Amino acid sequence: MRLHSPSPEHTERHAAALARAFDASGAIVLLSGPLGAGKTRFVRGIARGLGLPPERVQSPTFVVAHELALSSGGLLVHVDCYRVASVGELESAGLLDWLAPGALVVAEWGERLPEAWPADRIEVRLARVPGRAEERQIEAVARGPVSEALLRRWGESVERCDVEPGRTEC
Repeated sequence: MRLHSPSPEHTERHAAALARAFDASGAIVLLSGPLGAGKTRFVRGIARGLGLPPERVQSPTFVVAHELALSSGGLLVHVDCYRVASVGELESAGLLDWLAPGALVVAEWGERLPEAWPADRIEVRLARVPGRAEERQIEAVARGPVSEALLRRWGESVERCDVEPGRTEC
């Protein structure tokens, strides 16, 4: 799936649509892209879509992960693998607990440790649009049946938002 985001706010809207497509089975989302591409902003959109205040999302660069409880009893886990050197380090931080049903794990720089993550996951790449400081291209690929179903629901959620003129929240 490919999405265009003309602004950081639209990036958050696309991410909120992903969050609304999430179900209790849990999911892994790996975010990649250069520094400043909007990965943390994307996670803020996911938080909003899950009913959490987006300002609760802070970059977990120095603590590896932040866990945010959801009203559903689930968990949003925001992981930053930028400085993580090994799978063992992720496991020490709580990786095996994060993979429980009901958890939505969103890992920035997750591609640095591909062997750490279950094969069934969504990989999202954010890329800057040359010459347009605020614009991003978002490309998402599902790697397994649970993720394929989530990606399909996400696409449907984005479409619903795109066809409702004047809608500012998605």
